[in-house]
Amino acid sequence: MKKIVINLILLLVILFLSLITILSTIGIETNKFNKLISSKAAKTKNIYLKFETIKFKINPKELNLFLETQNPEITYRDVLIPIQNIKVYINFLSLLKSDLEIKKTSFTLKEIDVAQLSKLSAIVKPSNFKSLLNNKIKEGKLNSEIEIFLTEQGAFKDFIAKGTVKGLKAELFSNLNLTQVNAGFFADSNDILIKNIFGNLEDIKIIDGDIKLNLENGIKLNSNFNSRFDFDKKTLNKYSKFFYKYEFLKKIKSLNANFNNNIYIDLDSTYKFKDYNYKLSGKLEKSSFEFLKPIKNSFISENIKTIYLSDTQITTIFTPKNINLKSEGKYSFNNLDFLKINLENNFNKDLLNLKLNFDYKNSLVLELINYKKRKNSIANLSLDLEKRKDNIKINKLNFAEGKDSIKIQGLELKKNKFSSFKKIEVMTANNNFFIQDDKIFLIKGKQFDAKNLAKFFNKEVGLNKFKKVNRNIEIDFKNVKLPTSEKLQNFKLIGEIKKGKFVKISSKGDFGDNNFLDISIKKDKVTNKKYLEIYSDLPQPLLTEYSFFNGLSGGKLLFTSIIDDFKSVSKLKIENFKLANAPGVIKLLSLADLGGLEDLAKGEGLSFDVLEIKMEKNKNFLKINELLALGPSMSVLMEGYQDENNLTSLRGTLVPAKTLNKMISKIPVIGNIVIPKEVGEGLFGISFKMKGPKGKIKTTINPIRTLTPRFIQKVIDRNKIAK
Repeated sequence: MKKIVINLILLLVILFLSLITILSTIGIETNKFNKLISSKAAKTKNIYLKFETIKFKINPKELNLFLETQNPEITYRDVLIPIQNIKVYINFLSLLKSDLEIKKTSFTLKEIDVAQLSKLSAIVKPSNFKSLLNNKIKEGKLNSEIEIFLTEQGAFKDFIAKGTVKGLKAELFSNLNLTQVNAGFFADSNDILIKNIFGNLEDIKIIDGDIKLNLENGIKLNSNFNSRFDFDKKTLNKYSKFFYKYEFLKKIKSLNANFNNNIYIDLDSTYKFKDYNYKLSGKLEKSSFEFLKPIKNSFISENIKTIYLSDTQITTIFTPKNINLKSEGKYSFNNLDFLKINLENNFNKDLLNLKLNFDYKNSLVLELINYKKRKNSIANLSLDLEKRKDNIKINKLNFAEGKDSIKIQGLELKKNKFSSFKKIEVMTANNNFFIQDDKIFLIKGKQFDAKNLAKFFNKEVGLNKFKKVNRNIEIDFKNVKLPTSEKLQNFKLIGEIKKGKFVKISSKGDFGDNNFLDISIKKDKVTNKKYLEIYSDLPQPLLTEYSFFNGLSGGKLLFTSIIDDFKSVSKLKIENFKLANAPGVIKLLSLADLGGLEDLAKGEGLSFDVLEIKMEKNKNFLKINELLALGPSMSVLMEGYQDENNLTSLRGTLVPAKTLNKMISKIPVIGNIVIPKEVGEGLFGISFKMKGPKGKIKTTINPIRTLTPRFIQKVIDRNKIAK
């Protein structure tokens, strides 16, 4: 009996295991439950189900009982779904009852054209995903499996879809499309995960990417992918509208690169941008960037329009409020000579922070300190700069070429005008000094090259870049290099600057051999006028920028000027000097056939006892009220002007000294003069006019026999002073 029971139990176990094996593999095919399942499906909201036979099967992993059928007809909300296989998971206990309970349904769909999804969109929730299917998905082939979960009452609860897409074309947003995309996907009512993406985002090749879409409130997109760019100017113009806030991005003219990309986009229910974040990193193989304005100034002789980049590692983060860019690679201005460059650029609303370090081969000229970079030498420049609207702060600037260096710290410019700085250090072949702003401007050093100082300030006429400066100033130079062979030593200056202009100066320098330079400025607090006085035992170093004084040697100079807010009235006086190789004077003498030409020909030059110039300057208009030069060989009296266009107009009288002295000796009383017959024999002198732009002045002369009383009076007054 015991043996029979054991065998019976063993038989039942074998039968049960066989049944489980059959149910989990082949299944049991029958049509006895067709009416029951169809009627039950008919009772389920919005579902109609028709099939030939079904198989009972068990899912051993979940221990669920399910019914499976091939190629059924299933309609949901009056939409026929192209299904290849369906599995209906039921509550096992409900088989024992009259009310069959379906827990979920799993569909394997036939391959369909993505365009057909619009027909199925009626069964899709939520509405924004439905809109995505109808409006954004354009082309492609779809293979998928879908699981639909139902409530106990048979209503739709949720779904899970998975599968693959081939040849997909989809519009992410306006005029930005995915094309030729192959990928796998997983989706439910709230999220879509697309993985193993290969295809194109417009002209960008996408490799091994993924996209996650959250559809709960609008659309939130997260994507990671590798990309290949090969853009020319025409291609880049297509995307300029996406960077309308960032003008510099519109100036990219070519782009050849491999990047890793991470994109986050937040769209509202109408697919308008709420937020975005784009991280990009990789290698820029080749690119060109056109500057908003060509770089051209007094420092650089070349007109730089485009910069070329090569073999550059880049990391960039774009957000609506900020762009951060880091790069390390090579650059060129001519697409030939590539040099090292490191850059970190951060844009935050209206604030730009730039950190730059690069080698530099092009020209560089700093006229103020007479520095010129050696041709074809490679210098290095590092810069830490902040820019907010029209205000610029240079936290640090270091320039180095061999042993030459220039360092700037804490320099601030407001609306292109100097505001303040901390320290400037200059160390070149001809300069060794520093400038420090600590309550006062302190400028001190062993050597300063001032050869181009007058030329520099002459170019800056009317451009007061130091309008915001109010400081006391001290200058102390051991040696000052001058435009001439003379040397100035132990130059010291103390003064005061208000609104960018000197209001007080007291200075002294030593030329050697008991020759000195003195400069002073005083301001009258009542009239607000400034009184400038310059005395120099050597005039030449102060007059090199004025071609009128070419060939001047010897003499002593005194310059005085009264300056107010509108004009200056000045007087220049030079005593006991010679004039040699002066082109204008030689031309006058040769045309007039006067004896002074012989003096010039001897090489010693024309000697003058005194030169006095009285002049007024209003903005860029210079009026010469009177120029009087008296000497043993000749005397000159003239007047004229130079306008804002550098047009010069001069007129005057030139007389040989022997004739003039003979004439004056005959005058008993100052008054109207008629030349005595014995004096007027032959040529008495010439009147002349000189007019034209700089370098093209034309000279005309006329012989004269009568001098004006004004000329005679000036000579007599001068002779009285000399006595």
